[in-house]
Amino acid sequence: MAAHVPKPPGYLQMLSNGARYFSGLEEVVFRNIEACKELSQSLRATYGPSGLNKLVVSHLQKILVTGDSSTVLREYQIEHPAANMLVLAMRMQEEEVGDGRTLVLLLAGSLLDRAGSLLRSGLSVPEVIKGYRQGCQRALEVLDELCCGQLEALLDEGAVADAVRTPIMSKQCGYEGPLSQLVARSCVAVSSGGHGDFDPDLVRVCKVLGAGVGDSVVLGGMAFKKEAESLVTSVRDARVAVYSCPFELSRPETKGTVLLQGPADMLGFGDGEERLMEAQVRALLQAGVTVLVVGGKVGDLALHYADQQRLMVVRLHSRHELTRLAKAVGATPLLKLGTPSPEELGNCDRVYLQEVGSTQLVVFEQEKGAPAVATILLRGPLHGLQDQLEEAIRDGVSTYRSLGLDPRLVPGAGATEVELALRVAAHGASCPGLEQYAIQEYAHSFQDVAEALIRNAGDQERQVIARLYAAHQEGHRNLGFDMESGGADLLDAAEAGVWDPLLVKRSAIRLATNAVVTVLSVDQIIMAKKSGGPKPRGDNPNWDEPPDHID
Repeated sequence: MAAHVPKPPGYLQMLSNGARYFSGLEEVVFRNIEACKELSQSLRATYGPSGLNKLVVSHLQKILVTGDSSTVLREYQIEHPAANMLVLAMRMQEEEVGDGRTLVLLLAGSLLDRAGSLLRSGLSVPEVIKGYRQGCQRALEVLDELCCGQLEALLDEGAVADAVRTPIMSKQCGYEGPLSQLVARSCVAVSSGGHGDFDPDLVRVCKVLGAGVGDSVVLGGMAFKKEAESLVTSVRDARVAVYSCPFELSRPETKGTVLLQGPADMLGFGDGEERLMEAQVRALLQAGVTVLVVGGKVGDLALHYADQQRLMVVRLHSRHELTRLAKAVGATPLLKLGTPSPEELGNCDRVYLQEVGSTQLVVFEQEKGAPAVATILLRGPLHGLQDQLEEAIRDGVSTYRSLGLDPRLVPGAGATEVELALRVAAHGASCPGLEQYAIQEYAHSFQDVAEALIRNAGDQERQVIARLYAAHQEGHRNLGFDMESGGADLLDAAEAGVWDPLLVKRSAIRLATNAVVTVLSVDQIIMAKKSGGPKPRGDNPNWDEPPDHID
């Protein structure tokens, strides 16, 4: 009989077999800081207009070439618990304002890196957290003072294009001109002009391969890359009925038996189905339906009678697209095929089939009045380029939404970060106690963000930062880094139209600080044994032993 081996005394004796326990600065805090710092450094090169792309091969062997941080992190499949806190902060930034995700990651990584230096210098974790919170509060106060303008009219296409130009340029430098015009035209078309009531989902992107980016257009309605099911390909002043069910006779779920006693019974059985289908199509026509949109299969018999009655039939595979189309035309999605009421039908000025390049498109276009949904017909020579342009358009649309919530703008090109670093550091120098060191390190983290922007442009960040500090100390708080001159000159960001929404900066500072405080406040990590069967045997001779560090 095997002898019972007792568990070692301490915390582990209270846990189940296979659990792991870490505590202390060395095992928990410093390792969490190191993991978050590595994550931040891996995406530092993607920040700014001159940021580089990442080539990621997903678990499905799909190749992605992108500089969007959220797309890269979604494919990373990060398991480290502390690093996941930064990923959650980035997702929250995307949900709240839609832009500034990389800023959250870089600022949080720099704050944690400098917190590690403070802890090794002798400061305690509560002192660092207190200093960071004071620095965040002071940074938000200074940020309100740096406002250099605001978007006065949300329905002015020119002003909107200038406001969203900088966020688009940070993703696709060189295409910011045509993309900002497309974003402004589509957002203004579906916006009511009120503050805080814009839905980014009302702007849709349809990518059609071929031609150039300058050939992209905005449609007041929706376009789908598919052909019409029926022979009718164009309808004006259409009455649209939307069904999420198949367009055919309903079949019973259970098998049935039909007793036929002769040829007359067989012909009568077939004629009954035809008469029933013809009656349903005639009922749709009598209700005024001229365009039928279904989300399921289109039967041959139903399509035959639809062609006879000159009824246009379109099939959509996506439930989300079906719901969005119903919203665009003002129809009510119906679950069962039947005669719709007049209130359940939608209206569309023109529904037609059009060939763009070598792609067939079914277009629902509203030519009169303001459309409920706008579609950007995006052209481009490569699929990868179109994906990157779509990400830039999404950021531009999200920027328009954030400007509807708060129309204030702050100078870009690193001017805001340098001014925050200068004034928060001055505030830290005037504070008593050991928290002043944490406040000053908090201020230096803004300098690290500006240095990343300059470094990615290929210039000497130390020299440019020194010139920016000297200019800001003289009172020129809108001066930033001039990327086009290669760092030889400084740029007045407010006069040059390089703006960032104040709400994006505010949300990024707040979320990054909260994530850092959460990571620093963890003093113990308790990991239960992973569920599942035994691990497969690997090349490592100690494959069945758990590692002595957090994966």
